[in-house]
Amino acid sequence: MAAVGLVEGITHEPDDKCPLTVSVSVGLQGLLLAIAPTVLTMSLFARAAGLGERYLAWSVLAAILISGIATALQAARLGRLGGGHNLVSGTASGFVAVGLVAVNEAGLETLTTLVVVSSVLQLVLGGYLRRLRRIITPVVSGVVLMLISVGIMQVVVARLAASEGAPALAEPAVAAVTVAGAALLGLRARGVLRLWSPMVGVLAGCAAAAAFGLYSAQRVVDAPWIGVPEPWFPGFDLTPGRQFWALLPMFLIVSTATAIKSVGGSVAVQRVSWREPRVTDYRLVQGAVSANGVCGVLSGIAGTLPTWGFEASSVSLANFTGVAARRVGYAIGIMLVALTFLPKVTALLLTIPDPVISAYLLVIMGMLFVEGFRTVLQDGLEPRKALIVGVSLAVGIGLQGENAVAELIGGTWGTLLGDGLTMGTLTAVLLTAFIEVSSARRRRLELELHMNALPEIDEFLETLATSIGWDEASTGRLRFVGEEALSSLLEMNEDEAPRRLVVVARPGAGLVELEFLAGLADENIQDQLAYLSNQTDATEQREVSLRLLRHFASAVRHRKYSGIDIVTVEVEGSR
Repeated sequence: MAAVGLVEGITHEPDDKCPLTVSVSVGLQGLLLAIAPTVLTMSLFARAAGLGERYLAWSVLAAILISGIATALQAARLGRLGGGHNLVSGTASGFVAVGLVAVNEAGLETLTTLVVVSSVLQLVLGGYLRRLRRIITPVVSGVVLMLISVGIMQVVVARLAASEGAPALAEPAVAAVTVAGAALLGLRARGVLRLWSPMVGVLAGCAAAAAFGLYSAQRVVDAPWIGVPEPWFPGFDLTPGRQFWALLPMFLIVSTATAIKSVGGSVAVQRVSWREPRVTDYRLVQGAVSANGVCGVLSGIAGTLPTWGFEASSVSLANFTGVAARRVGYAIGIMLVALTFLPKVTALLLTIPDPVISAYLLVIMGMLFVEGFRTVLQDGLEPRKALIVGVSLAVGIGLQGENAVAELIGGTWGTLLGDGLTMGTLTAVLLTAFIEVSSARRRRLELELHMNALPEIDEFLETLATSIGWDEASTGRLRFVGEEALSSLLEMNEDEAPRRLVVVARPGAGLVELEFLAGLADENIQDQLAYLSNQTDATEQREVSLRLLRHFASAVRHRKYSGIDIVTVEVEGSR
């Protein structure tokens, strides 16, 4: 019997014990994907903030070290910590803009405090994702990612000023060569070569910089081959003032966006890591978010920017190599940690000139903007969602271009209300909450997960259909779907002790969305539906129940969280 949706390219799944040679060889490729963005992002931040050579050297080494820890943690499964899949991690470029604001207005100690506090938020979010799903929607998530990318684009473009002693157009020309090299190769290359197009652009930019006299390799010559990093912890601001409180919302928003990005990265990596497609295990997603929060706290202690997962690189690594075993994640983590004891390697990366780094991040931020747009489109872009996106981006980008509010109000409130990222995100959240509150009142029923609950569920759904004026056929379909959903849940839970079941109904335009929330066994409704899609032979009674559920419901989704499974069923009807 052929497997459904078999992914032929995967040779080693996450739980497989692949040979050491395979782990190391694939790990080396992952190492190259992590080291460049980590070093380049921290270099740009340290130089733009004017924090000096000592901070630059320490922050880059600390960022590499924490990136190694983060990558290894993402591969691990330590209780509720770790995503159980290979998610290559490195310094989060999304924090560059807010980090520069924090350093310029309040100092490095305030930055470290803000990073720690905002990273703790990710640890909290890891356990409460299911409760935020109605507000932190794909629309809100996408808007935040787009606003972050636009803010950083402005920073990197501002860095393209002529260097002292260099021709006036030297830095813009070097940046143009870098962008052109990355873009042209990315447009024409196929397969694994496309994955390396940003690095090829960096090499082309370095060559152009050397031609303009902007490149110096003296740092590499002076650096030893082996050395122990000298720790340098900037400390914390234990008496936060008004600037801290004004900046905190910005960091909380970016941290939330980082958590959302971790969710997307974990989901994407899970989908490509198995030969036979599986429904996303959101317990592992929560573990990935929590692991990122832990590493964010470590970043704050070390005085660097937090980490996030490089989703595209991680997915490409699994697709191109066919190896998704967790041992690869451990190998990448170990090698990143080992690099902190090889100063000459990091010195080589630190010689990359500013215009090359700026151009590299410009390309990366362009892709992040596209990622945000794709996130917005996940659930469709109907008129109400389009209005939320348009208004939120107008407010956010408008304030990023001209902070008129800060000029009018001044002080802490001026800093807070004048920040484009904060206000754009707040606009998206408030408009989304308004839709949620102003929609038809949801109905809720709580009872024991048992077949004896069927009469109550049936009466609940019949009353609902009558109240919204559905005809007899639509009412019967709604009741039938409720019965089959309950039956399917019970069949998957037949060996477990009785659990509580919560049924939430949300009437909409021409449909009703039903959510069944219960503690379930490991099996998943969507797994069963995928299995049945290619089967035409005689089936068991349980399979018949799943077929009927799929036939009468317009959509069936199942999400797994720690301690709870959420089954969402949409039923269309008419009056």
